[in-house]
Amino acid sequence: MATDHRTLAPASASGASNLGEGVLAAGTALGGFRIRDTLHEGGMAVLYTVEATGSSEPPPFPLLMKVPKLGFGSHPGCLIGFEVEQMILGRLKGPHVPRLVASGHVDGAPWLVMERIEGESLADAAARAPLAAAEVARLTGAVAGAVHDLHRQNVIHLDLKPDNVLFRADGTAVLVDFGLARHAELPDLVEEEVRRPAGTGAAISPEQLAGIRSDPRSDLFALGVIAYQLATGRLPFGAPSTLGAMRRRLYLDPPPPRALLPDLPPWLQEVILRCLEVRPALRHPTAAQLAHDLAHPEQIPLTARADRLHRAGPFAVARRWLQARRAPAPAAATPSLHLSRAPHVMAAVDLDDRRDAMAEAMRAALRRALAAEPDLRITLVAVLAPQPFGEESAPELEHSRQTAALVALRHWARPLGLSAEKLRIHVAEGSDPAGLLLDYAAAHHADRILLGARGHSALRRYLGSVSARVVAEAGCTVTVVRPSESNIKIIP
Repeated sequence: MATDHRTLAPASASGASNLGEGVLAAGTALGGFRIRDTLHEGGMAVLYTVEATGSSEPPPFPLLMKVPKLGFGSHPGCLIGFEVEQMILGRLKGPHVPRLVASGHVDGAPWLVMERIEGESLADAAARAPLAAAEVARLTGAVAGAVHDLHRQNVIHLDLKPDNVLFRADGTAVLVDFGLARHAELPDLVEEEVRRPAGTGAAISPEQLAGIRSDPRSDLFALGVIAYQLATGRLPFGAPSTLGAMRRRLYLDPPPPRALLPDLPPWLQEVILRCLEVRPALRHPTAAQLAHDLAHPEQIPLTARADRLHRAGPFAVARRWLQARRAPAPAAATPSLHLSRAPHVMAAVDLDDRRDAMAEAMRAALRRALAAEPDLRITLVAVLAPQPFGEESAPELEHSRQTAALVALRHWARPLGLSAEKLRIHVAEGSDPAGLLLDYAAAHHADRILLGARGHSALRRYLGSVSARVVAEAGCTVTVVRPSESNIKIIP
């Protein structure tokens, strides 16, 4: 809901008569809310904890009021950023953003009331850095998942940093502070009103420095900065404050993380340095693909990035300097269009189905998708039925079954000729195959699920209802493939 209230009482503790000038005292009533205390005073805004005082039932979660600083000497971008946040936050949904409760103006000064996230900030974790590789992957992967959800709603954050990430009690990452964000379906007030690149000096992307605010992969660059900081305790490019100092990242790469921490796993350096590539096309195509890799580090293909121990030499720097003078390639028209060109397709493979025609029909469907979407990522998933073995022998037998299934999946994929970057595999075990497939698809942001129609294998009774349930419950497109019939596509 949104409100517009024009009364304010009592005056602030600092004697300020207008909202946005000084800090409001505890007990101040504003627009159906009462200030309890000051949570944080920053350079751009003041945050208060508040409680609802209106006659309607209050929201079932704690509340936060945000008031921009608009007094003498305030930053000229305060009001613009506040208007952008109010405009965008009201359109966002889901667990990865705080819920907007109310907004209004008093004497021309705006305020927002939103859900207050009470969990830990990513800045708290960054203060403990360097962290273990598994913890870096977990935290960065959680933020990447939140970023992907934001991109699916056609919004690019453009100011990701530890201070702007909070965590709910269950570990869900929540993105805050949308003052520099861009919504593809709304006017870009920052671009219209700010005449220089907008962003935080430590994490601003090369394309933002060139004035491009429409590429969702800018957020992946910032994720690389976050992962670098969590892994090493240092910022890859420092915290420059001038445009000239920020532009040095166009041709001077940061010290490789393993040069600072030799024990850092090569796969983590591979991920970090890929995120920090100057050219967006060399980064992960989507935040979802980054999150998927961080959840399965053993499958990350390693390149020369993984073993790098030194910065690039003078000739490479000179070449990059010349390349930096060229205009960056334009991004897709909207974040959602960009995501549509790099979908995650999950193919459920029944390793007990021996029909060559079925396997070839599924591979044909994947080939068509690859031809149409070059940045597509494929994950082959097999589900194994549980085996009633004794406790002592189960671990050894299960390891053998898992290994055999992984080998079988790679053999199944061989005719597709996929690069290591395009293919991921996963083997699950349980008595609820449909549930396992649905959970994996949801956790790893699958855009499409490919299933083969069941034949008359020995597992038909066990797996027979899988296709129907996945079609009914999946939150994405499901394609059921038949070996001798036209593919049937069902969109829930």
